[in-house]
Amino acid sequence: MKYISRTVWTLSLISLFTDMASEMLYPIMPIYLKSIGFSIVLIGILEGVAEATAGLSKGYFGKRSDDLGKRAPFVQIGYTLSAISKPMLAFFVYPLWIFLTRTLDRFGKGIRTGARDAILSKEATTKTKGKVFGLHRSMDTLGAVLGPSLALWYLYYYPQDYVTLFYIAFFPGVCAVLISLLLKDKNVNITGEKKWSPFFSFLSYWKTSPLIYRKVVIGLLAFTLINSSDVFLLLKAKQAGLNDSAVIGVYIFYNLVYALFSFPIGAMADRIGLRKMFVIGLSLFAIVYFGMGLITNTYGLASLFFLYGIYAATNEGISKAWISNITDKKETATAIGMYAGFQSICTMIASSLAGLIWYAFGANTAFIITGLATILVILYFLIFIESKPSNRLLSTPNL
Repeated sequence: MKYISRTVWTLSLISLFTDMASEMLYPIMPIYLKSIGFSIVLIGILEGVAEATAGLSKGYFGKRSDDLGKRAPFVQIGYTLSAISKPMLAFFVYPLWIFLTRTLDRFGKGIRTGARDAILSKEATTKTKGKVFGLHRSMDTLGAVLGPSLALWYLYYYPQDYVTLFYIAFFPGVCAVLISLLLKDKNVNITGEKKWSPFFSFLSYWKTSPLIYRKVVIGLLAFTLINSSDVFLLLKAKQAGLNDSAVIGVYIFYNLVYALFSFPIGAMADRIGLRKMFVIGLSLFAIVYFGMGLITNTYGLASLFFLYGIYAATNEGISKAWISNITDKKETATAIGMYAGFQSICTMIASSLAGLIWYAFGANTAFIITGLATILVILYFLIFIESKPSNRLLSTPNL
């Protein structure tokens, strides 16, 4: 794998350890918050505020990374904030401090995302973007397998000892920070002034961005508006009769499939085209959601989670590779940061809509409506998006 540079491996290991820390806490976070007095409504508000913070900051700090011509400091600061937030969630139990700490974690994600993805883009050519982003997603998702597995193992021996897990999660976070110190900025062209710009200044990029970028992002965000949280899939599994351990097991299984398929799917996308692979993924997504609306037996659900893992491998890494191929290399962090920012906000809206439909019409209706809407998004990509980016953008050298 000569096209995978040391920098790509470094970023992939950083993401592995960070996701291990975050996903170790993901299954027990709602339980822990309820144990210290948070209501379901307050938990929802907490997650909403945290995700909104991450979303908006992705766009801003992506633009700052481009303007300042720096990547490594944004990555290092972002991962550091996320690491130190883990033990703070156990140390501070008052609602206001929990809000601030959880927001700090997501703020760290916002700071690092655009700069990190710009580094990945720079380490690849247009013909290897799928492989590079695919490997990164694979390692990132491997952390989502190891984290919950460690949490299950620990809770088997120490039931309900949630607080200790927050302290344990600090250690893989520290490993990620230490590895991030290996990153060094290469020559990055500065596109703007070094003075601080307004927080929403990144929005101006929409007017100056290539037309193909706007068309692709509109399609991606339209899909995000119907792609609700994975929590709804887990709730469906629970509703179908799986116990708590089996639900967490299904979540681990899905992430394992995601991790195993991300790199080979990225490599395949480089051969057949990123748009084609993304549309294949949307088709799998539609099949899964139609299936969730119709199937209730355990084996059927396991098959759907297997397909969902393959779909996931065609989604985030492929979409970011696609965006980096259709935008100027000097504005990669801004382009990805803007998309990732609006993606976070659209995800919140999608989960709210899915919850309302579930409540009003039932789970099966929610899944089937999502499947039908996905077909419309597939048609949009097939009809309105050309299969190849312009020659100007394809000429980006391997830096």
